[in-house]
Amino acid sequence: MELGLFWLLAERPLEPAALGQALGIPGNRCLRWLTLLEHVGLVEQTPTGYRPSPTAQAAILDAYSQETWAFLAGEARARFPAVRNLAAHLRSPESVWALQGLTPPDYFQALQEDPEEARRFTRMLYEIHLPLADEIAAALDLAGVERLLDLGGGSGVVSFALLRRQPALHAVVVDIPNVCQAGREIARENGLEERIRYHEADFVQDALPGGFDLVLSCDAGVYRDEMFHKIAGALNAGGRLVIVDSFAPAPGVAPPSHRYWAFVSAMENPAAARPTVAELQSRLAQACFEVLSTRALPPGEMRRWSSDWTMLEAKRRGSE
Repeated sequence: MELGLFWLLAERPLEPAALGQALGIPGNRCLRWLTLLEHVGLVEQTPTGYRPSPTAQAAILDAYSQETWAFLAGEARARFPAVRNLAAHLRSPESVWALQGLTPPDYFQALQEDPEEARRFTRMLYEIHLPLADEIAAALDLAGVERLLDLGGGSGVVSFALLRRQPALHAVVVDIPNVCQAGREIARENGLEERIRYHEADFVQDALPGGFDLVLSCDAGVYRDEMFHKIAGALNAGGRLVIVDSFAPAPGVAPPSHRYWAFVSAMENPAAARPTVAELQSRLAQACFEVLSTRALPPGEMRRWSSDWTMLEAKRRGSE
């Protein structure tokens, strides 16, 4: 994914020697690599060289761009040390990173410090979340909503879908500066820059702007009591909070689409866990919200990343 192999072979079939030269890979090693990829069904031989298999075409080339796949592959590679030497580390109650004298990747810090990393991350999530954004826009009642606050909204991909559906709506995305800069570029590409504003802040640590009819938290994953109280303060009386995420189907159980990442997280912190919907409802009720509805979003035909999104809607109670 990171080397762009499938996209290179999609342009034209290549023999191992030509591919090795194009990618700077020693010839014999490149041949062994292609033989292995053919064995697992990702490339196939033709009279003029190797090309992507129908499986690779459907699952890789037709799914996401090479830039998105490269980012996802790099992220997985950076996390790989957590699952190295499992037999030696699995029973330890410590972080496997600490056992190896390593420090786990800090993605938030990387996004804060590196504008290019933030640009790649923001565009990756924009592409991945496009189908989900359309499903949220189709499922969400926007009656009476004129001002939307999108917490940790990144590019603003979900806000874009809501703006297209509701002409009177204006949105504010809260995210860190480098992500906001990338989001502004994508908003201009979508022709929505006049109806969306990017508020540069760490929404967990910093104060939020106020006066909103609806606050959206999609795939943001911050469910602390103090966060809910802060969100309530950003809402107008009777305003709504909408949370979209993949929740644990039972205490301690990972959502189906997050099983690998849940395992990797547990190798760093054995107690790491996502909340259940019931746990989240209880926390909201204690933080001046009335839960209105909870429903699973039916998986759309184009949504490949996750099939277990849930949308929870809650209303701010009274003048709290």
